[in-house]
Amino acid sequence: MNKHNNTWTIIRKEFARFFGDRQLVFTTVIMPGLLIYLIYSLMGVGMRNLETEGEQDLVTLRVQNLPQSLAPVLNLPDSCIALVEQPFVQADIDALEDKEINAVLMRFPADFDQQVASYQPQSGQPAPNIEIYYNSANNASNRVFTLLEATLTAYESSQTNLFDINRADTEGQTFNLATDDQVLGDILSRLMPMLIIMMLFSGVMAIAPSSIAGEKERGTIATLLVTPMRRNELALGKIVSLSAIALLSGVSSFVGIVLSLPNMISTGSEGVDIPFNYTTPDYVALLLVIFASVLIMASAVSLLSALAKDVKNAGTMITPFMLVVMLAGLMPMFQSGPTESLVAYCVPFYNSILVMADVFAHSLDWTNVAVTVVSDIIYTGIAIWGLTRMFNSEKVMFSK
Repeated sequence: MNKHNNTWTIIRKEFARFFGDRQLVFTTVIMPGLLIYLIYSLMGVGMRNLETEGEQDLVTLRVQNLPQSLAPVLNLPDSCIALVEQPFVQADIDALEDKEINAVLMRFPADFDQQVASYQPQSGQPAPNIEIYYNSANNASNRVFTLLEATLTAYESSQTNLFDINRADTEGQTFNLATDDQVLGDILSRLMPMLIIMMLFSGVMAIAPSSIAGEKERGTIATLLVTPMRRNELALGKIVSLSAIALLSGVSSFVGIVLSLPNMISTGSEGVDIPFNYTTPDYVALLLVIFASVLIMASAVSLLSALAKDVKNAGTMITPFMLVVMLAGLMPMFQSGPTESLVAYCVPFYNSILVMADVFAHSLDWTNVAVTVVSDIIYTGIAIWGLTRMFNSEKVMFSK
């Protein structure tokens, strides 16, 4: 009987300790389900946006030598496709390759209907060929090409295969104008920002919690607070020193990126070399945004560490923050092309990730870089002010 009473006493004691700590209840019971819901919901929204990317972009379908037989077939039921009967030249193809226009360029033989009418499949001669130029790195252009190809293939099947689509008649002829550099840049812009931001965050996590929460746990923070220095000087010193040390991790990450990128992109499929097109301005922008990212990370983690009772508690509080940063790092995977709104480059952490994605996608805009760096410096100043207020609060600094 005694054993059962002792066991029940221990159970009640542990329950009282756990449920009496509201922060522990939140981080252990509520936070996991809440974070999973938010992360997967946002990822679902992002994936749906990726699937519909380009559907609302107006695409010009320029058709040269449109035959009367296919005019009804090409009257596609899509309000975002503007069909224009107009010849195109090499300059138009170059503009499509450089993603300067949202378009699909379509060329029929001048006497297409007559060629189809007289074509005999058993003759062994090539069938009349329809040329469709598009850019698969442009979601809008690729979407319209896919729709055109499906429409023409269905029509061709009903006509006993009397014409071809995008048959290469000369060596090296290509109709997908997306370059290897564009395709690889798109891949890197989706993957690299998350990898970089997580490496930077791990460097900050390794040192920041022990600097403030560790001093609270050891009791040495009291010695600092009674010294004849202003609290804002203490806050500034903490954040600057932590940022400087964490920047070593940022520099290491930057050097690793610089050294690895040529090797990463120098070899394409089937041994084809892809030109290395990242330049000095790209690296300067990347270095600036890495420094700004580390600065604001150190500031945010310092604030959370000041609220924590000890290093373990600081780790618990920083975990959801780390998941939010990780989620922000995933966002470039579910979007295509640079973000046009400057407001997005004012959102901490997300702005750094956007700039990194722009750099890797060869879409660098120095206005966006400037807005990101200035915003992060402002947020760091706000964090220093907040940390100063915490250092002035005995309730925060000496909480048990």
